[in-house]
Amino acid sequence: MKKAVFLVLFVSLTWLGQAQEYALSDASKMTISGSSTVHDWEVAANTVNATLEYDGTAPKKINLEVAVEDIKSERGAAMDKKMHEALKKEEHPNVTFKLVEVKNTSILVGTLNIAGTEKSVEIPVTMETVSDGLKITGQKKLILQDYGMEPPTAMFGQIIVGDEVTVNFDLTFSK
Repeated sequence: MKKAVFLVLFVSLTWLGQAQEYALSDASKMTISGSSTVHDWEVAANTVNATLEYDGTAPKKINLEVAVEDIKSERGAAMDKKMHEALKKEEHPNVTFKLVEVKNTSILVGTLNIAGTEKSVEIPVTMETVSDGLKITGQKKLILQDYGMEPPTAMFGQIIVGDEVTVNFDLTFSK
């Protein structure tokens, strides 16, 4: 009898200590902003898929994927087309991030793949436990040329997008 009680207790504690998988909620948002020689701009990442393994203290695994085709601006199809070309949509239809580790409870370290170029990145974040999961917010500045991307131009080179962009995210994961 003692062995059976011990076995049930051991299995229960093991199950509680394991990370559980969470999905990205529809309330999540991701935008990319930057500048050009004419105006500042912002685009929305409309299709973001992600899963999170979370043990109640810190993320253990994050796999995030953004569909390049669904990154859209309010300025119309011409800007979207140039942005998709810069992101090499045909060859690399998704931008991905995979968590490697969490540093100091506020820095996600992982691999970011944009336009076929993968780099290790550190992303400062704020993590907040919510009723049924975890909310992760933050921003990361990126240099386009670090990912083999040429900043888009328009009007025969008169309008040039700045080489630095900022990715802003407000991601909520729930069961």
